[in-house]
Amino acid sequence: MPSKTFIAVDLGAGSGRVIAATTDFSKIELEEVHRFDNPGTDLPGGSFWNLIGLYREILEGLRRAVERHGDSIVSIGIDTWGCDHGLIGPDGALLGMPHQYRDPRFEGMAEAMHGLMPEAEIYERTGIKTNFYNSSLHLLAEARKKNPALLAAERLLFTPDLLAYWLTGRQAVERTIASTSQLLDPRSGEWAWEVIDALGLPRKIFGEIVAPGTVLGPVREAVAAFIGRAGIPVVATACHDTASAVAGIPMSGSGNLWLSSGTWSIMGIESPEAITSEEALKRGFCNELGVNGSVRFLKNISGLWLIQECKRQWELDGTPLDYATMAEMAEDAEPFSAFIDPDDASFASPGGMPAKIQAWCEQTGQAVPQDKGTILRVATESLALKYRMVFESIRALTGRDFQRLHAGGGGIQNEALSRATANALGIEVVAGPVEATSCGNVITQMIGTGHLPDLAAGRELIRRSFDFRIYQPQDSSAWDAAAARFGALVSPA
Repeated sequence: MPSKTFIAVDLGAGSGRVIAATTDFSKIELEEVHRFDNPGTDLPGGSFWNLIGLYREILEGLRRAVERHGDSIVSIGIDTWGCDHGLIGPDGALLGMPHQYRDPRFEGMAEAMHGLMPEAEIYERTGIKTNFYNSSLHLLAEARKKNPALLAAERLLFTPDLLAYWLTGRQAVERTIASTSQLLDPRSGEWAWEVIDALGLPRKIFGEIVAPGTVLGPVREAVAAFIGRAGIPVVATACHDTASAVAGIPMSGSGNLWLSSGTWSIMGIESPEAITSEEALKRGFCNELGVNGSVRFLKNISGLWLIQECKRQWELDGTPLDYATMAEMAEDAEPFSAFIDPDDASFASPGGMPAKIQAWCEQTGQAVPQDKGTILRVATESLALKYRMVFESIRALTGRDFQRLHAGGGGIQNEALSRATANALGIEVVAGPVEATSCGNVITQMIGTGHLPDLAAGRELIRRSFDFRIYQPQDSSAWDAAAARFGALVSPA
């Protein structure tokens, strides 16, 4: 069979890429054809995304992809971060610039929302614990101030849906991205109308929901003229980047414990149904939807943010270090000298991360790490032990045991963290692929366009295409003792 190319547009909250995935369906090869920044901007009135600028960068990436791969291109799919959205008016125009999920308009909205409907009921209906970034809170803020854009809007589109609309002219909401909003019923896969009505949001803006893999239609004529080729279909892939990442991790059988590892980490399982028990809410778990009708039962955890911020601060201080050197420094440092809670609010904002880690240790009566290697070791071991807490919560909530963790994403390149994760959890860690999100994006396109029969076939294709590292647990007694010390400092996950 001649090789085919599928284009993955992968947007993160800091940068974006256009990836060409070429395959003869025995293996996939990935090529980055365009990379660009995605900085948010603070303006009078809030924090915003430059969606028009992103769209222009996507068009440039598609133009380059067509230049290189021409008629072999089968389809295009877009994945992005969750929750953020734009409003479309009756004439099809965007009504204002989309806000960032960190925009302060969410402040006070959780209390206001729970006054309209108790959190336990919202959780039962949506499977999502209330977090500052939920679309529900940001829309409630706009409703309470009677924003003219919300009152005039005909449709709400999440970030990847909006970009796909500009490419194709079709307004549709993909299910995995909608499930991040706290406004979707994870059981039916449709809008949670009781929550929407309780918040006083206009029903008319919540339109057509489509399954991942749905072909939305060909690119518009104006798009075709710019990129140099007409008729390329755009697929509503697994549009939430975590949904794509999980699809791109080649799990099999009942071993469906996964970790999406990057700046932030997300750990969970693929479940056939939502878990909305009181205990699941108490432990902070969410139910987001995945490919093939699955539920991603998960919890967000801080990730390599801690180490990235240390690197950035040391560079500002005049000591540039690469990640490989930093990993070696951490492994050479004394083990288990102190611990931090990676999810403590003091670590959430950028700037001064090494000093913040030292301050947390001092405030909790521990030895204060003095050198860079020890600071990195404290961060790495603490993150692995937080993974262990979440792992134990998953076991308690599901009544299941797991012998293997499947980890994907850029964070698996930190071998010190991958090794510490296997030791902390006491189970095997299978690490790969690094490009899990792009892989999940393209295999969902392949299924939607009829080139693969199902998700299992897509994961098998990924398994054949990439190298995987296996980490076996060691030093269990030392890690058990460390976990006991960690648990005395950090609230259970």
